[in-house]
Amino acid sequence: MQMQQLNLQLVNTIDEWDPFRIGAGNYETEIADIVQAVHDLEETNKLARKIQAIFEFSFEKLLPLEECKEVAVHLLAIKNDGVCSL
Repeated sequence: MQMQQLNLQLVNTIDEWDPFRIGAGNYETEIADIVQAVHDLEETNKLARKIQAIFEFSFEKLLPLEECKEVAVHLLAIKNDGVCSL
């Protein structure tokens, strides 16, 4: 999978997740940070904690780590050429 295609799949997955129910398209900054984290990290738990921290910084609310882990698994599967959907 080409990098641009990979990034678009990651962006769509995060945008569709919409953890704060504010509507898709409202997470541009967080999505950019998470996509970078997916490229930098290989471990589900580390990525989940990073996702949690990114959203906590932006929204001053802590997402449940288990929810972040579920998304991290999906994102890493996409990165590793797996097929998954939320």
